[in-house]
Amino acid sequence: MIDAQTLLSTRRSVPIPALRAPAPEGAELDDILVEAMRVPDHGKLAPWRFILFRGDGARKMGQKLADVAERREGTLGEGRRAYEETRFTRAPLVVGVVSTAKPHFKIPEWEQVLSVGAATMNLIHAAHARGYGANWITEWVAYDDDAKAIMGIKADEKVAGFVYIGTVSERPSDRPRPAITDHVVEAGAA
Repeated sequence: MIDAQTLLSTRRSVPIPALRAPAPEGAELDDILVEAMRVPDHGKLAPWRFILFRGDGARKMGQKLADVAERREGTLGEGRRAYEETRFTRAPLVVGVVSTAKPHFKIPEWEQVLSVGAATMNLIHAAHARGYGANWITEWVAYDDDAKAIMGIKADEKVAGFVYIGTVSERPSDRPRPAITDHVVEAGAA
């Protein structure tokens, strides 16, 4: 396991083509998912859920989503069809993070959405702590009602993202990061 300071200072998105098997599974995956849920959650609403895409289920889902794309756009070219069919098999594990946030008499919906984002980031950190790479994306399937229905996502739910997880085959170089002076001010200093 990586110490917390190293974890936070070395985490970066790994390009999906660089994610290979193995991915976490069994008790290790359960631990990662439990850690993902250890986030601020006012009202104990747990306004998130996870969908695991892997193996044959991921392959079948890709075929169904390619069919949705084809119904929307007409006949897909060979490359585009292959891209859609392999959507959830480009990494050995893809975790769909679904927001179940909704109006509540006491807890603002915005706070629930922030909790979902925190759960997604904790998922990424928990995977990174164990030496895995991850990449958080959305793409069209996160916003298409027919695609969401095929994935078992209700009309009143939103996709926070799909987190692609696997073993890093080639560690990418880090990208430039924002300067602290451009994003931090002292209150009352202006």
